[in-house]
Amino acid sequence: MPVIKLVEWTRLEPWRVARARTDRGETVIVKWMGPHADGRRAEAWRLCTEVAALRFLAEDLRVDLAPRVLAADISAGRVILQDLAPRVALDGLLRSDGIAAHAVRLEAFARARGELGALTAGQAGLYYRRRADLGQVDPETDRLGRVARLREEGLSQAEALGVTISGAVEREFARALSELADPGPFLVLSNGDPETNNVLVRADGPTDARLIDFEFAGFTHALHDAVCLHVPGPAWMWVSMPAQPGGSAPLPQVAETYRRALATGVPQAEDDRLYGVALAAACVAFALTRLSRLPTLDGRPAGEDSRAQLVTTLEAAADTARAHHALPQLTGLCRRLAEALRSRWPDADVDIAALAPYTPRRR
Repeated sequence: MPVIKLVEWTRLEPWRVARARTDRGETVIVKWMGPHADGRRAEAWRLCTEVAALRFLAEDLRVDLAPRVLAADISAGRVILQDLAPRVALDGLLRSDGIAAHAVRLEAFARARGELGALTAGQAGLYYRRRADLGQVDPETDRLGRVARLREEGLSQAEALGVTISGAVEREFARALSELADPGPFLVLSNGDPETNNVLVRADGPTDARLIDFEFAGFTHALHDAVCLHVPGPAWMWVSMPAQPGGSAPLPQVAETYRRALATGVPQAEDDRLYGVALAAACVAFALTRLSRLPTLDGRPAGEDSRAQLVTTLEAAADTARAHHALPQLTGLCRRLAEALRSRWPDADVDIAALAPYTPRRR
């Protein structure tokens, strides 16, 4: 590990991350191992994955979409990364100023995610050779992701909501999971958490977007990375853009920005049928994974946004599938599940039409 003397630290809560100043007057980002809210992976595994993914991008592909690794000591559980300041997290800008003020930055985020897929398509072997040098890794686990979890849990929460699962739904569900499990040309690198908190942009001038947080990186179906542009993640109540934006300032067409960027390296993304089915499958898979939180949300106080958010998540997944003329059985299922939740939780019977894109979820 190169000698970098750190003389000043500023902890960046709540993660085990700090901004430090070196004896040469440079600022760097220091990450070290510690418990993570997502306990799927051991601490050492996550650090090895981040180092391998960032070096794969910067050194093997010479892609400037993420911070560079300046030094790493795996045994000590530390990595020193390039400081991307003055860039800041996009989610904070959207929360403070709203979408209209940062439409260009939101499009830059979508473009960066598409470019990550385009530039890494076909490069899984190169990445996993680098990753294996740092410790054991299972490419199949990365590829399957939430598909494996859904195969295990299936549609069990539908029973709790009194929603009947027909044979047609089960068959289409199996086909959707098979689509995601076998990406073919859509097999690309993802950082594993494609949300707006994991992209840094400049608040003024050129956006110059950079993706961060590659602890859960791996090669998986590219359309998992597009879900966040259609279906609200944990931070938002709604994200989808209206087909015909109203008002004086048009809203950014982030979904098309992502698709065009991905198609530069994955030309199959231009095929409406292939893209539509895969996107619908990824959105429904995400929504059904979130539905597994039903027992937890049942125990929360009435009026908590997390309940209404689960409703909007299911309905956004259904809207996306319908817009792409894909998975009609699962589209109907998501709508029935959302209706059941509205009945179960009267406080979650929200008017989606009143929600602007990137309406924050209150904590």
